[in-house]
Parts: sequence; C-alpha cells; structure tokens
Amino acid sequence: MTANATGVGSLPGGDAREAAKTATGSFEEFPYLPELPARGPGADMIGRTLGLLVEMYAHVEPSGWRISDRPGRDTRRSRSWLGEDLDALEEFTQGYRGKLKIQAVGPWTLAAALELHGGEAMLQDAGACRDLAGSLAEGLREHLADVQRRVPGAEIVLQFDEPSLTAVLLGRVRSASGYRTYRAVDRQVVEGTLRELFAVTDSVGGGEVIVHSCAPEVPFGLLRRAGATGVSFDFSLLTEREDDAIGEAVEDGLKLFAGVVPGTDAPLSDPGGSVMGVRKLWRRLGLAPGTLAESVVVTPSCGLAGASPAYARAAQAHCVRAARSLADNPE
Repeated sequence: MTANATGVGSLPGGDAREAAKTATGSFEEFPYLPELPARGPGADMIGRTLGLLVEMYAHVEPSGWRISDRPGRDTRRSRSWLGEDLDALEEFTQGYRGKLKIQAVGPWTLAAALELHGGEAMLQDAGACRDLAGSLAEGLREHLADVQRRVPGAEIVLQFDEPSLTAVLLGRVRSASGYRTYRAVDRQVVEGTLRELFAVTDSVGGGEVIVHSCAPEVPFGLLRRAGATGVSFDFSLLTEREDDAIGEAVEDGLKLFAGVVPGTDAPLSDPGGSVMGVRKLWRRLGLAPGTLAESVVVTPSCGLAGASPAYARAAQAHCVRAARSLADNPE
C-alpha cells in the first residue's frame, strides 16, 4: 500500500511553466495546480478565487480586496493568470490519469477577507455571505468543468482553503478598525454553507473535497459532518485536545492531509523522522497501523510561497519520501 503525498497550493516565483513542471514532477501520483502569489494581487489565493466568482467582482484597495459593481483590471489580471497556470498544467499532464488537486478559498475565509463598499468585511452581512457562496459555487462548477476538459483523465480533488474558519466560528475576525471583532457565525450556518459548496464536485462525478487550514483548532468534526472527505492541516499545531475528534473522523473515513514538512526554509530531517508524530498519533488513538497509508496524505505544513525555489523542490521531494516511509514502516 503506498501512502500518498501532494502539495498545499502556493509555490515561490512567477513562472507558470516552471511551477507546473515542479508540481507534476514532484508528485507524479497526486499533482496539483500551483498558485504563484509573488506575481502580485490577483495571483494571491483570495484574488484568484474572487476571479472565479460569477456576476460578483472585486478590486484591490490599500486595505485589501473590496467588492466592485463591474469587472475591472484586477479581475481581468486574476483570470488571465489562472488561464496561464491552467495552460501550463495542461501541458505537463498530457495523458495523465489519476488524482489532480485544485484549490480555491472557501466561503468563510473569503467572506472574512472581502470588504463591502463601506470597508467592513462581508462576514457581517448574512445575506451578502449567502450571495457570495452562491456565486462561488457557480464559478467553481465552471472551473471544474474547464479542468476536466483540459485533463480528461483527472479524478479532481477540490481543496477549499479555510484558514479563517476557526476565527469565524469563535468570533475572532477583526473589524476594519481593528478595535472590535465580528460576531461569531452560527455553527449550523457555517456547516450548511460548506455542505452546499462541497456538492459542486457532483458536476464532475463527485470528486473528493478536502479543507485546508494552517491555523490552530481546526474543527475536524464540523468539516466531516459537512461532507469533507479530507482535512489538510499543519501537524505541528495539533494538540491532544483534538485526539477524540480526529479519531472519530478517521474511523468515519476522513483522510488526514498531514502537514509535516516545514513550509519555509528549514533543515529537513530524515523522511522517517518527519512522520514520527503521525505514527505516535495513530498509537495514541489506538488505530490499526495498517490503516495509516490509506488514511494519511503527507504534505508541507502550508503553502511554499515564502520558501526559496530550491527548498520548495526539496520539501516536495521530502514529502514523497516521508509518505513512502509511512507506507513501508507504519509501526
């Protein structure tokens, strides 16, 4: 049984072909569509996802992304870069059959980042949040269809980036002034919105949906109930408090995308050492070692945009070796 490895999303630099070559070459069994935020606004994860929205637009202000009445230069730039990235991915996946991961920012992190005309976050307006989720769902269905057309052999895995999800649930998202925080959003509303978004993969034969957050206190139980098939997280932020929720989720079939390799330049230990914590977690939870390889995908702890190009390549190769070590020696 081979344990899998893949990337999180972002890479350093601004060359789409080089990034696609790295993402498909490092992870031959589980490539992904890279993001290159160093190119500027519109290539960042928020701007890229805003470019996917249908009949909803945004532009860059000094404070961040703000809602617009019509598409402008920032929307066009975002769409143009995504097109470049897809062309490059298509070139390096000719004849490929297997899993292919694409990423988009989830509805709650998007609502926390996107400003209304007055400068406050969309998060404070429940109706606007609903409209945003609907527009995102429609845009994602079109995006998934485009990726499937370009890579017909792909089993698309859709990753929602939700680093702000815990802050949204706990009422920790700061207002524009920074002096107050927005009220916590009801857990059932959060879960219901995510469930609707996760259903967009039905349009391409019901692919896997994973949620990525490199923040502490990832709500594993809520994500599983909403229908996520996997959760991607920074393994170093895990505490034993999460043990029960993770154990239940894994027994329920949830895959763990364990971010065990540092996302910025750091000395890399031996591959077996990188996944030592995962083996320990399995023992603590009393799970069968034989299930490790099928339940765990090894990844960097977060995107690699802040890393040097040489480290980014080394970290991805290290993920593959660490996954192999996990498959060969699960105990």
